[in-house]
Amino acid sequence: MDDRLSYILKILSTIPEKPGCYQYFDRKGTIIYVGKAKNLRKRVSSYFQKEHENKKTRVLVKHIYDLKYIVVDSEEDALLLENNLIKQYRPRYNVLLKDDKTYPSIVIKNEYFPRIFQTRNIVRDGYLYFGPYASVYTAKVMLQLIKELYPIRTCKHALTPESIASGKYKVCLEYHIKRCKAPCIGLQNKEEYNRNISEIKEILKGNSSRVSALLLNRMRKLSEEMRFEEAQEIKHQYDLIENYRSKSTVVPMLHNVDVFSLEESEQSVYINYMHIGNGAIVQVYTIEYRKKLDEPKEELLGLGIVEMRERFRSNASEIIVPFMPEGVFSQRIIFTVPQRGDKKKLLDLSIQNVKQYKIDKLKQSDKFNPEQRSTRLLTTIQKDLHLPVLPMQIECFDNSNIQGTNPVAACVVFKKGKPSKKDYRHFHIKTVVGPDDFASMIEVVTRRYTRLLEEGSPLPQLVVIDGGKGQLNAATEVLRQLDLLDKISIVGLAKRLEEIFYPGDPIPLILDKNSETLKVIQHLRDEAHRFGITFHRKMRSKKQIVSALDEIKGIGEKTKEALLKKYKSVKRIREAPMDELIELIGESKAGILINGFKKSE
Repeated sequence: MDDRLSYILKILSTIPEKPGCYQYFDRKGTIIYVGKAKNLRKRVSSYFQKEHENKKTRVLVKHIYDLKYIVVDSEEDALLLENNLIKQYRPRYNVLLKDDKTYPSIVIKNEYFPRIFQTRNIVRDGYLYFGPYASVYTAKVMLQLIKELYPIRTCKHALTPESIASGKYKVCLEYHIKRCKAPCIGLQNKEEYNRNISEIKEILKGNSSRVSALLLNRMRKLSEEMRFEEAQEIKHQYDLIENYRSKSTVVPMLHNVDVFSLEESEQSVYINYMHIGNGAIVQVYTIEYRKKLDEPKEELLGLGIVEMRERFRSNASEIIVPFMPEGVFSQRIIFTVPQRGDKKKLLDLSIQNVKQYKIDKLKQSDKFNPEQRSTRLLTTIQKDLHLPVLPMQIECFDNSNIQGTNPVAACVVFKKGKPSKKDYRHFHIKTVVGPDDFASMIEVVTRRYTRLLEEGSPLPQLVVIDGGKGQLNAATEVLRQLDLLDKISIVGLAKRLEEIFYPGDPIPLILDKNSETLKVIQHLRDEAHRFGITFHRKMRSKKQIVSALDEIKGIGEKTKEALLKKYKSVKRIREAPMDELIELIGESKAGILINGFKKSE
């Protein structure tokens, strides 16, 4: 496998299973293909995991040296964004539209009595544009519904107060079928008309459920009247509008706007840049800064804004940001920190992409350098748990004495954040009678670390006790008596709320549920529980088998061993054919065994 393909395959495992657009780059860094996907990982992986019959696809794959992607919220957004990116970069291997048509939008004209209609031409004329829509049908359905909801004029008359007062216009068919209230002859005032326009704007923005509710009621009414074909047609319209109500994040009302967002890790800061031109996302890029000092995020965002705008020669006068940056900027630049609306949706998309970029960088780093991943994980655990040293070896204890029988305990060992199963240990509880978790914990911890000290074996840097404060205190006392408290850190994990307790501290540490540290500790706890339960069941089962055969006089150890070796369980021995038993242990003992089973029934 060549270095190019090896590099790409490592990237593939870090790609999210989300909708979005992907870009392929050649050796020179030029975009050669843009595609869309419902599931980015599956779609992109399909290019590299099979031999393609299509010759052009095989040629494309051979020329791919790098790839990038943009995460969006829906398939519709991916479709629209793909269209914009293809037009912007005109990649070599993409099919290009000869007529250069774009997706349809709906425009509200800035007139005395505004008109609303469908258009493919978006120009900077002060009018309001909504969309783009992924299909002409969707746009037409929206317009039809709006016309049924509100009496909006469709004529092209240049209405003004003077032209209306002059009486030069006459009512048309739209007025007679009650789809227009004839503002052209003064039968509808401007205030009422503009009130309707305001509601239509909210519907087109996706901020109202009025259209959906109307369709739903109409569909139910048609169903009640047994008009199922018409109801099915309305249902189709309802589904389309419901899909569109999430509103595309490609916002055509905005032009020449920059969007920035920021995400931090321990050693780096990531800044995402998006440029909006003519209502489309035409540029997306993310950079990484390595931190030198403890620079404030406002300063880092300011540095990123200056560098990105210079690199991509942006002259946008409005910049959308999550918070106000520090830096010296031109007075003509307006910074916007949106709280809602279209600009907030664009900011959210940028934030989504910068967070995904951070996750991908960490995953790629882990893939290319597993040792670095281990060190990063251990450093995180050390920081979160306030440990004096890196926890290169962590051990976790769990007691298992279900129903008070066969008390055993388990100790699992993690080295460099991963299970070291060859170092797992089981313990039979020898000095404790009955289900006493505290006494059992004392015995097990004492035996474990007394032996390690005697053998001169490496000690763990962290011990995790699966249980509450009582078990933690019992284990802590053992370490104190062995003079190990200054060498080994110890914590307890409470089961109910996943709280982490420290010796002598009544206030627990509560980690974020997505914390890597908490996930490692939970993995330790689950492994200890699994390992202990498995051993407990094995011991209990073995005891039950031995007890059942011990009760039969005349069956000695060698006979029991032969029976268990062949049949594994008492149940199978009971069900074994008589001739098999005679062949295995002889006719006399086979008879004793069968009679013994009958007496115990």
